[in-house]
Amino acid sequence: MRETINAAMKEALKARDAARTSTLRLISAAIKDRDIAARGEGKEAGEEDILALLQKMVKQREESAAIYAQNARPELEAKERAEIAVIQEFLPQALGADEVDAAIKAAIAETGAQSIKDMGKVIGVLKAKYPGQIDFGAASARVKAALGG
Repeated sequence: MRETINAAMKEALKARDAARTSTLRLISAAIKDRDIAARGEGKEAGEEDILALLQKMVKQREESAAIYAQNARPELEAKERAEIAVIQEFLPQALGADEVDAAIKAAIAETGAQSIKDMGKVIGVLKAKYPGQIDFGAASARVKAALGG
């Protein structure tokens, strides 16, 4: 993923696309910060760490865009939305509602979950199999409903 981001930055620099270059630099800086933090723990930031970082960056920008929209600042909202679009290029394609439901059913079958007590096991399987593809905030409510909670 690092190589993909670096290649995209080189292309943006050659194309003189200032907005895209700026966003890609933000991504690279955040990854370097994560690497430095991980190095303190004696390891390197992996693909999962980078995916989580990118998801966090998207969430931050969505919150900022909503605030800008509430305060009638369409130019700042548009900037945030443009950054979201660039960041999402590097995230796996999100699953649709039907696909999420099918994944939840499969995870319940795989873990043998019977009740709400087993919810952690199901979420753990989903996180392992579908990193960056499921909104786990929404999925946990669906898992709870599927387990009769």
